[in-house]
Amino acid sequence: MFELLPHPANAPRLVKYVQARIIAVDDLWMTLRWRVEGAQALVVPPFAGRDRADGLWQTTCFELFMKPVGGEAYAEFNFSPSQRWAAYDFSGYREGMAERAMPRDPVCTPRRGQSVLIFDVALPAAALPSLPAAYGLTAVIEEESGHKSFWAMAHREDRPDFHHESCFAAALAAPTGL
Repeated sequence: MFELLPHPANAPRLVKYVQARIIAVDDLWMTLRWRVEGAQALVVPPFAGRDRADGLWQTTCFELFMKPVGGEAYAEFNFSPSQRWAAYDFSGYREGMAERAMPRDPVCTPRRGQSVLIFDVALPAAALPSLPAAYGLTAVIEEESGHKSFWAMAHREDRPDFHHESCFAAALAAPTGL
């Protein structure tokens, strides 16, 4: 479990913390979970059905960035509580962006209580870059009145930028015994 940090340039209003983790990875699925505490004023996009969509980061959105060890290329996955999703490949830092092929749609499951949002994602393992890889779990959090905060395991100092090398703060080993 990682305690994501809000970028100091964009402090949250009511959100107390955001946690994120990879729950499991097997030969079929990667399962992930984000937990937002203090979600009373959280903007949650309405259900829109499972489908690819651009611009999800413009409101509450949860993201996974993965970069195979030893390379410059990386993948970005965006997941919305609306159940929309996006997947992109980059050849280098913010360069060569293209849609990433997906064998099937990810499954996004939001559950909301009075002051908490739990957001689970099942991502097809065949969509992942090769392992081992560095990765980053991030979140764009929009609260009422359009206030946004940007959460990551680590940040670059001057501004929020989930594509920056500092955000690839954890490592995922190659599976063994498969």
